[in-house]
Amino acid sequence: MIKAALLAAAAALLAFAAFQLREKHQEAEAAVQNIHDQLDALDPATRAAVVARLTSDEVKKVRGDRS
Repeated sequence: MIKAALLAAAAALLAFAAFQLREKHQEAEAAVQNIHDQLDALDPATRAAVVARLTSDEVKKVRGDRS
């Protein structure tokens, strides 16, 4: 009886965790789509400048983490 209750609780926890993960994934996908839409609305030169800046910032972060 205790094993069944523990298994049921574990299954409920796993289902809840899966639901939370799916929700976070959907939020991330929406954010990515929003960013893509905003970038697509820019003229090509401005878009290139934004992407270059973001890329440069991320490279600096990575290099800083390795030091």
